[in-house]
Amino acid sequence: MSADFWASYLSGAIGILIGNRLDVVKVRAQTSNAGVPSSGAPEPSTRGHKFTALFRGAAAPILGYGALNSILFMSFNRSLKLLDPSIFDYTKLAGVDLGKIWIAGAVGGFATFVVSAPSELIKCRTQLVVDGQGSSYAVFKDIWRRGGIRGLYYGGTITSLRDAFGYGWYFWSYELSKRLFLSRQPDPFSSPSAADVLISGGIAGVVTWVSIYPLDVVKTRLQTQPSVYLESQRLLPGAAIAARYDQTSVGVAREIWQSAGLRGFYRGLGVCSVRAFIVNAVQWYVYETIMALLRNPQ
Repeated sequence: MSADFWASYLSGAIGILIGNRLDVVKVRAQTSNAGVPSSGAPEPSTRGHKFTALFRGAAAPILGYGALNSILFMSFNRSLKLLDPSIFDYTKLAGVDLGKIWIAGAVGGFATFVVSAPSELIKCRTQLVVDGQGSSYAVFKDIWRRGGIRGLYYGGTITSLRDAFGYGWYFWSYELSKRLFLSRQPDPFSSPSAADVLISGGIAGVVTWVSIYPLDVVKTRLQTQPSVYLESQRLLPGAAIAARYDQTSVGVAREIWQSAGLRGFYRGLGVCSVRAFIVNAVQWYVYETIMALLRNPQ
């Protein structure tokens, strides 16, 4: 496997493990007042359940996000190489047009759809289980039983739009921040310090989530909305047909606007920004470190 595969896979898995608890809080904030358990829902009373609750919903994204990150970075790197053949090192992009970096990031984000849509669905639904008995695998089995492969990609359209737009800004803001730090150096291709990478990665995470947060709120509510069963017209005496009703992304957005206005689309942004800074600072640092080690083994 290529260096960027392993660097991105490991950095993605580590980032999710670090930020999972804050992600639970974010999801519950986004779904509050939406007919599903909110951040105020009671937590399990035992110490064991409290500890496992810290990592609730982490199994799917740890496995899935490692693969997603590999797809993301490899698609970004290869797309950018096609746009600018002069690139000789994927971690040294001084001189590459920032517009091309945004486009390559959007391509990479869209390519993650095959992994991000089902892993996001499973993660969000698992995180809302408050009795301590849920697991990613149990949620997966339930989704598969009800909808098969199509069920796993429920909410996939808005997820792919969110990822394409968000990851365009993700790579753009990281590279811009890193260039600003490296502008103090005489050589723009010099290696950034650990602090430069950590701060640039954190900034990139915050910029990305601020740019796509309303889309993410709609996506989360769409994927976690409770099933509403409407009794249809009785065809025979004593008989009825139960039909499932699920709102569309537009319907969910309209409901958020009507119930909370603009603020409803930014509920949970504070904790999300804290999580984004920490997770992406670590993620970019791990990625750049592993890339350097694999390029120059001792």
